[in-house]
Amino acid sequence: MKTLTEEEKEKILRSIRTIPDFPKPGIQFKDITTLLNNPEALKLLMDHLEARYRDYELDYVAGIEARGFVFGSVLADRLGIGFVPVRKKGKLPYTTVSEKYSLEYGFDEVEIHIDAFGEGGMCREHPAKVLLIDDLIATGGTAAAAARLIGKVGAECVECCFVLELSFLKGREGIDAPVYSVITL
Repeated sequence: MKTLTEEEKEKILRSIRTIPDFPKPGIQFKDITTLLNNPEALKLLMDHLEARYRDYELDYVAGIEARGFVFGSVLADRLGIGFVPVRKKGKLPYTTVSEKYSLEYGFDEVEIHIDAFGEGGMCREHPAKVLLIDDLIATGGTAAAAARLIGKVGAECVECCFVLELSFLKGREGIDAPVYSVITL
C-alpha cells in the first residue's frame, strides 16, 4: 500500500472538517480532529504511511508541534523507532538548537533538544535518518525551518511528509528535502 487510490484519498479527505474563516477571515482551516476520531480513516492513513516508510531504514520520526506529534508518534511506534518533537521556542526543558523562519509579519522559531538524534546527530556510526511529519503544508516556513534544524544537529532529513498540501501556496519549493503529501489540494 505504498500509493493510495483516489477513493482511499477521498475517504481520508472526507474525514477532515473544513472550518471557514478560522483563525481569521478568508482562511479555510483544515481540522484534523475529525480524522483522528474516525478509526477507519485514521487506520487507512497510518497503514499507508507505515507501508511507505517501512523500507526507508529510518532512525527517527520528527513531528512538528502540535498536530505532527499525533501522526509522528503513532508512525514511530509502528516502525519501532524513536519520536522527536519539534517545538515552538521556549517549550523544551533541556539544551536546545533553534531555527528562525519568516512569517507574513515577523519571525517565529522552532527548536529541538541538542541531543534529539544522538550525540552530533549520529545513530550507530551514521547520521540519523529522520522523517519529518506534519498534518499540513501551506507556505512551508515551519517545515523548511524544521528540516534545516534536523541538519543543523548533524542528522539527515530524508523526507518531509504531510497529510495535506495546499499546492497553490507553493510551500514545498522552500524545503531543502524531498516532500511527500498524501493528499494535494
